[in-house]
Amino acid sequence: MLSPVIRRLFLFVILVTVSHVHADSLSEYKLGAGDKIAIYVFDEPDLSMEYTLSDAGTISYPFLGEMRILGMTVGELENRIVSGLRGPYLVDPKVNVTIKEYRQFFIHGEVDKSGGYPFQPGLNLRKAISIAGGLSERASEKKIFVIRESDPTKARQPIGMDDPVYAGDTITVEQSFF
Repeated sequence: MLSPVIRRLFLFVILVTVSHVHADSLSEYKLGAGDKIAIYVFDEPDLSMEYTLSDAGTISYPFLGEMRILGMTVGELENRIVSGLRGPYLVDPKVNVTIKEYRQFFIHGEVDKSGGYPFQPGLNLRKAISIAGGLSERASEKKIFVIRESDPTKARQPIGMDDPVYAGDTITVEQSFF
């Protein structure tokens, strides 16, 4: 039987390995207002906590103060915390950041249930419409537009059924005239 210390270390290695595989697949995902994240520092429960990003995109982290993390990836945030804690606070910090809940995307117009829904990795328009209860009888499959949160101009762009939907997107499904 394994000692409690070895068992904890083994479980941590598995957790970090699984989350890094997950984080690598999400390496392009940029953190934004409304995302809920968890920061775990191995053997440092006082440094392990959860946050919901505000519209300012900042968190107040022990020893490091207020950090602007809006637009960072999970990996970038992990590296920033490791480099901030290494040295004066910890010799070799092991940090794991996970996304507990993604911010919403919004869909309105000719769908059964307009509103905001939590983003899911791999989401496309077809899936987003399904989450919103499907198209109404009057919906036009050719008049569907998206405003990307990441687009500084906030321009309406046409979107196809297999096109990706991102966290923060606003989708409008317009009426068909016949």
